[in-house]
Amino acid sequence: MMPSLRSLAAPLLPLALVACASTGGGPPGSGSAQNTPAEAESQAGQTPYGLFLAGQSAFDAGHSETAARYFSRAAAQDAAAPVVQAQAFTAALLAGDVARAATLAPRGPVADAPVRRLGALTRGVEDLADGRAKEARTIFVSPEVGAPHNAAAALLAPFAAAAAGDAEGSITHPVIPGEPLSDFFASLDQGRLYERAGRFDEAETAYRSLIGTGDAGGVPSLALGEMLERRGRGTEALAIYNQALGRASDDGALQAARARAVAHGKPPAAPSIRQAAAEALIAEATGLIMQKQEEGALAYLRLALRLDPERGEAWTMVGDILSSIGDVEGARAAYLEPKQASDQYVEARDKLAWSYQGSGDKQTALKIARQTVTAEPASREASITLADLLRADEQYDDSISILDRLIDANAQAPDWRLLYMRAASLQESGRWTDSERDLTAALKLRPDEPELLNFLGYSWIDRGVKLHEALAMVQKAVDQDPQNGAMLDSLGWGYYRLGDYKKAVEKLEAAVVLDAADSDVNNHLGDAYWRAGRLTEAQFQWSRVLTLDPPAKLRTEVETKLKSGLDAVPGPSVVAGS
Repeated sequence: MMPSLRSLAAPLLPLALVACASTGGGPPGSGSAQNTPAEAESQAGQTPYGLFLAGQSAFDAGHSETAARYFSRAAAQDAAAPVVQAQAFTAALLAGDVARAATLAPRGPVADAPVRRLGALTRGVEDLADGRAKEARTIFVSPEVGAPHNAAAALLAPFAAAAAGDAEGSITHPVIPGEPLSDFFASLDQGRLYERAGRFDEAETAYRSLIGTGDAGGVPSLALGEMLERRGRGTEALAIYNQALGRASDDGALQAARARAVAHGKPPAAPSIRQAAAEALIAEATGLIMQKQEEGALAYLRLALRLDPERGEAWTMVGDILSSIGDVEGARAAYLEPKQASDQYVEARDKLAWSYQGSGDKQTALKIARQTVTAEPASREASITLADLLRADEQYDDSISILDRLIDANAQAPDWRLLYMRAASLQESGRWTDSERDLTAALKLRPDEPELLNFLGYSWIDRGVKLHEALAMVQKAVDQDPQNGAMLDSLGWGYYRLGDYKKAVEKLEAAVVLDAADSDVNNHLGDAYWRAGRLTEAQFQWSRVLTLDPPAKLRTEVETKLKSGLDAVPGPSVVAGS
């Protein structure tokens, strides 16, 4: 099967916290049969229980901020109810109202322990954000903040000490057993706090020690280089950046730092206490996302943004999580937060555009993408997004025009991904020879890339040419990604074209299990059943295609097969010797 150039997968969040969106809810305006929050409140009345139900309905419909307001009102009327209090706190925190969440944070033995501990962490962050550093540190080092939030509290405690004027307390390395990511950031933070305390040699030692253990993500090199620039040691900083880029040549932050050092530009200021503390929370959130604990990550990101509201990557991550639970409006609001000066501006705008594309508002999606290109004409990513949206909207010539410019601008070092994208639009516009040229060129650059192998292999198979070579290519792709339904479909279709209908059925049945809602896969399986003599199953499979909103051409083809059989539909000829 032809590959999809963009996957808009949106995994649902686990029910890790007290309040979350149910998997039955859809984005606002999605046609869900659930009551709206206003309808729920109207039906249930203004009692605490009614407001509670209205809040839960809002969560189910993906309206997190509305839910927080209802839960907060319910808690105000019935503060003694632990469940109501916990819901109100959690909803306020996940909606981003950290100040409100801190006042609602459950306390005492009656409160659920995990929520109570998160509440203590929230109160500490609010104290730190509001200038009460001593109170914040007291909370962070107390037993109030226990598992699973003790690592976050341990990372924040030195910053609270620094804000309180306790320089010695700030440079004490916290002990975080069993948490390698947290321990890494504790060491990174110690270097920053050493610099803040004017102990530059010790800061440099801390950074170089981290670089020696692998320089995870280039972050220690960036921190050391920036400090060296601030100390007037630009040549040494440049050497650090060059060394790091040798390990990660496409790192945008390191590239920008190197360019600044080469130009003898003004070095960036050292991060403030609140900015560095926010970064520590973002790191913890990233770890939670890797562990599929998105709700916990969302809570930490909200806390990070309370400390540093300008963190573009945090807003983008918030948008991703909200999008995954169906809070479309909340996600879009988050994607709008990174300002043009932010490194995440283009990425957030691109995601905003795809949000509208995914909901069927193609006009708004293209408008946003064009505005982004106008605002950031030098951004390759912004132009790529516009080209991809144009392709998705079947404006192939316009998409090709943009990709021509991007590819020609770097003709000496072509990017296989751009060739891949242009090949897709060229094929859709009927220019197969040009598409084949791009795919062949891309494969020379990335001979083992499964998407390329599948794309070109399937294209040959569907045209009935170079079948044995194409089958080998698709098999190589499947070997690398055996759970990819599109690639298994290509493999099954290859066997079908070669006349091995038994093998075709085997592979296509496996493909349907993985891509049950794909009309092409179901159609191919129906054809294979027919050729294998399993006519009733073929009729069932074709009938299923019609329930999957197939393209008009495929619908007509399938309707003909259902009426008159497979032989009534002409197929592409197979070149002799293929």
